[in-house]
Amino acid sequence: MRAALALAAALAAGCLSTPVFAQKSYGPGVSDTEIKIGNTMPYSGPASPLSITGRVISAYFDEINEKGGVGGRKLNLISLDDAFSPPKTMEAARRLVEGDGVAFIFATMGTAPSSAIAKYLNSNKVPQLFLISSASKWNDPANMPWSMALPWAPNYTSEAAIDVAYARAKNPNARFAVLYQNDDAGKEYLRGVKEALGTEADKAIAMASSFEVADPTVDSQVLTLANTKADVFLIYSVTPRACAQAIRKAHEVGWKPTRFIASGCANKATVMVPAGLDAGKGVLSLGSLKPFVAEPKDDPAMTAYIDFMKRRLPNADVNNVAGLYGYTVAEALVVLLRQCKDNLTRENIMAEAANLKNVPLSLLMPGITLNTTPQDFRPIKDGYMLQFDGNDWVVASELLRGT
Repeated sequence: MRAALALAAALAAGCLSTPVFAQKSYGPGVSDTEIKIGNTMPYSGPASPLSITGRVISAYFDEINEKGGVGGRKLNLISLDDAFSPPKTMEAARRLVEGDGVAFIFATMGTAPSSAIAKYLNSNKVPQLFLISSASKWNDPANMPWSMALPWAPNYTSEAAIDVAYARAKNPNARFAVLYQNDDAGKEYLRGVKEALGTEADKAIAMASSFEVADPTVDSQVLTLANTKADVFLIYSVTPRACAQAIRKAHEVGWKPTRFIASGCANKATVMVPAGLDAGKGVLSLGSLKPFVAEPKDDPAMTAYIDFMKRRLPNADVNNVAGLYGYTVAEALVVLLRQCKDNLTRENIMAEAANLKNVPLSLLMPGITLNTTPQDFRPIKDGYMLQFDGNDWVVASELLRGT
């Protein structure tokens, strides 16, 4: 009897010491072997230079998959061309969700395309993760609990406020000329400029002029703005072409204001080279990503990025901020999916996205990490002022806090 009792006690103790494994929980698009990820990119159309972001994301996932994936699951990216056209984005999103059965939509490029599908995704409780837009509308967990952006820099109103404050610190009486894209993003940037200037806005803004994404040129708008002889030229565009044209035309007519371009345009390959390196010298832009350095000596992360690009996309221009961003947003998603562990329901993926705590990413500048809460969906709030020195972008300020 004593022997039997001892054996029973030993077995009970063994059971208690056996680890209890959490049960796997999967939503649509997830299995033991893969995670299906939906994406749209402007592989054609006026914003096609930005499509390098999608190609870098795909290459990054290929590298992760070759190393075993995330928790043993391969990342299956299905990326469709939307030509930066909201109706095409809507068509693609329906196909990805209802046809391909993806777990979530990831890194849709631009405010207008992302806005076109937000209601559909939120109504169907499909995560819209790390969409590429700095619009403040994406920080609305009460009304859009399934949508979260991961922009290049603080939101447009914060970016505008930082630009204005930086310019006025140099010239308190500066008059501003604003060129902005005629969509929600451009209008928000202009609103941010007016809010930053407050009661002085009517006096301080010499003129604001808009353009359409599909416009072949912004030359006429720049000529009109140049005639104001404003001290500061604020250029907001999502398309590299418009930014490059604005810089070049202002230079050609001899207008020499202090110039700021949107954070997404701080790109040597697609903006400064077409504008002319001499024409772009001195241009400023707010950013959170490290400026590209061709021969980094003390930055193993930049070295790793350059090696990655040479291996995976040898024909791409490595000095393209849209590529750096693609690498960064892909890295952020891998961090998030690992944080989810084996609970990969849509609900938990979104819950974990709203619970990022001081997440470092290899190409973010010092002092910038990802932080979110269920009440605040803005992963990045701060940035640095960058300046083009005629050859590369360099850091021109201390860390600037957004609001």
